[in-house]
Amino acid sequence: MPHSTRLSQPPNTKKATTTKAPPPDGPPEQAPDGAAVDKSGVDEAAADTTSATSGSTGDDAVDGWRDRYPTVARAVGRTVTALAAVLVLSALLLPNQLTRLTPGEFLRIPVEGIFGAALLLLLPPKARRVAAVVAGVGLGLRTLLNCLDMGFYSVLARPFDPVLDWILFDDAESFLKDSIGQAGAIGAVLGVVLLVLALLVLMTLAVVRLTRLLVRHSAVATRTTLVLGTVWITCAALGVQLAGVPVAAANTADLVRDSAERLRASLADQQVFAKEARVDAFRDTPPDQLLTGLRGKDVIFTFIESYGRSAIADPAMASQVDAVLKDGTKRLRKAGFASRSAWLTSPTAGGGSWLAHSTFMSGLWIKNQQRYRTVTSSDRMPLTDAFKRSGAWRTAGIMPGVTRSWPEGKFYGLDHVYDTHHLGYKGPQFSWSRVPDQYSLSAFERLEHGKRHDKPLMSEIILVSSHNPWAPIPKMIGWDELGDGSVYDAIKKAGKDPKEVWKDPAQVRNEYRRAIQYSLHSLISYMEKYGNKNTVLVFLGDHQPVPTVTGENASRDVPVALVAHDPAVLDRISGWNWQNGLKPGPQTPVWRMDTFRDRFLTAFGPRPGETPGETKGGTKGRSGH
Repeated sequence: MPHSTRLSQPPNTKKATTTKAPPPDGPPEQAPDGAAVDKSGVDEAAADTTSATSGSTGDDAVDGWRDRYPTVARAVGRTVTALAAVLVLSALLLPNQLTRLTPGEFLRIPVEGIFGAALLLLLPPKARRVAAVVAGVGLGLRTLLNCLDMGFYSVLARPFDPVLDWILFDDAESFLKDSIGQAGAIGAVLGVVLLVLALLVLMTLAVVRLTRLLVRHSAVATRTTLVLGTVWITCAALGVQLAGVPVAAANTADLVRDSAERLRASLADQQVFAKEARVDAFRDTPPDQLLTGLRGKDVIFTFIESYGRSAIADPAMASQVDAVLKDGTKRLRKAGFASRSAWLTSPTAGGGSWLAHSTFMSGLWIKNQQRYRTVTSSDRMPLTDAFKRSGAWRTAGIMPGVTRSWPEGKFYGLDHVYDTHHLGYKGPQFSWSRVPDQYSLSAFERLEHGKRHDKPLMSEIILVSSHNPWAPIPKMIGWDELGDGSVYDAIKKAGKDPKEVWKDPAQVRNEYRRAIQYSLHSLISYMEKYGNKNTVLVFLGDHQPVPTVTGENASRDVPVALVAHDPAVLDRISGWNWQNGLKPGPQTPVWRMDTFRDRFLTAFGPRPGETPGETKGGTKGRSGH
């Protein structure tokens, strides 16, 4: 019975007799002869009115709400339309660098909007709807890429590479996990995903809504488009500017063109790099001709994270860092060491340390992940591997930042790699930096350098305490007090919270400077205590820190220094014209980082008429000091 009763009820006639409120954006536009616009435009306007007020399909409840509150309905519709216009206009004018994010950038006329409006007005209804959706999704993606560019410029001082940079998001997630914890990292990732989806959906809905508005007011829209087009052409021809920014804008077109060019260059780069990598002056060098000028020496290559030219040249940091380098030069001289220093230009900035490491060691310009994968899977001879191929050295790596499998260790010719799990550290993690630099150097002494071997030792050490976010920072303690690292618990608790530090750029720069001072102190103190007459140290920065520290348009130069006890070692590089001491001067030579390998192998290879020396075995880390 209930079912039959329901079927027998008379149809609802309320909808048919109710007088609807006018569309919230005003009455339909009339053609010059007084006739209404075409039926497709009316249909789209009606659909737009319904969605503007409630998003429903026009049921009785919604119609009744509009009937009861017509003024509110019109206000809501106009507000939504205004917001849609602001969203689309902002997306068309959005720059891809934070430094350009000024009010003047948004007071311009986007040519893409003019062309887009003209095209939508000309298309038939079905094609117009498809074009509106495609344009909305495309504009949303373009906005997303702009935001990625902003992030990459802020951290890596370069735009996002749509082909090669996706792998960096995994590193970013790991960085967040190390800095703010796993829960915070998961929350941040979920938030970003939701924001991306919301951006694409809202941008598409905004373009569709504005398209319906154009059709409903086609006559006014056509005249406005013609006027704006004329104004744009005039402003472009005369170079009219507002607050130093051109009024005639072509942001989206320029950015799309730039992205397409970067995409093309990335795809072509693999072939270009393969050709460069085939050229290797030392590929066929016999083992007994390699590094003859260093036979019998314990050679240490050390990278200091984010140790860039700004640490020495920026007036806000120079005096404090300069004091450490000058004092370190004196202390090492007192211990019998001399030093020379200069500048190297890194292929990266702000991050991507592995690109700098591989550039320095391979003698190739490794500027992206594709090149890194190519070179580390090749038979190229990196500088560290030259020591192993000679047969005259045992090789080892101290890698406190490596937390997972690292197959690249084989490429670098390292007999043994001590990652974060093999250093014996039981202390707390300092944000991203898992092991304090002083402890890493102490572990190196305990595990390798301080032991007696039948060959001298070549080692690569990565110091990570100066890694972003530079809070909290460890401090120097007695070498005999380090133990298993538990002593650092109190030091970490007394340190600063990175979230608080990063609220103020001045604090960020200050903590960066303090982190660099700590890393330098650790290395200088290690050499002073454990270095001996056979120790040779080459240390350098891998890249400049983020632009928050350096400012915009900073160079990519990093300091490099060579420290040795034996004067014959420094005699080998006398032709390099490097500066005396640990601090390079403003006029000191600047080389590209990829040129170092060949210069080093040449300087310490056999000299004309010289017979390669035999390996001096039986060295022990502290026997000569």
